[in-house]
Amino acid sequence: MASNDYHFITNWKVTGTCMEVYDILSDSEALARWWPAVYLDVKEIEKGDANSIGKKVKLFTKGWLPYTIKWDFEVIENIKPTTFTIRAYGDFVGRGTWLLEKNGNECNVKFDWKLEAEKPFLKTFSFIMKPIFSANHKWAMEKGKESLKLELMRKRTVSSTASIEIPAPPQPTFPHNFTNNKIF
Repeated sequence: MASNDYHFITNWKVTGTCMEVYDILSDSEALARWWPAVYLDVKEIEKGDANSIGKKVKLFTKGWLPYTIKWDFEVIENIKPTTFTIRAYGDFVGRGTWLLEKNGNECNVKFDWKLEAEKPFLKTFSFIMKPIFSANHKWAMEKGKESLKLELMRKRTVSSTASIEIPAPPQPTFPHNFTNNKIF
């Protein structure tokens, strides 16, 4: 494995159906609203076919470290509501697969992410900073799990009063540097 190669496997367990989770995760343009700690700006640039194959999305993201990532993805596999796979390119090059499995009243969520860091800073310093960059990814995914749980609660809430009581999702670190810096 090259020093700029990464392989992350993330497992979440959330209360909800696979369809509910799939609908949230696959709505790429909503990512910046419900997972704002990581997704600063998202824009769908191609719809893809009726099954979303070929859908292309531009992303501007970050973790807790003070650097940002610009990357795109294309949906290359979609088996609703259990699996979808993306091919990433830009500052990241690789492949990520979301797998959803029913487990009683919960959904087991697995994200298998194999990528190469191509952003010059990440590529150059991966040989020594890999544990820190890996911790940054883990942080981002923990914020995703927390945000997904909140979004599932929001979607199930029938009254606006109850909706107000659900906390806002975690916000990005260093938000003053990035929230007004849209790239699209």
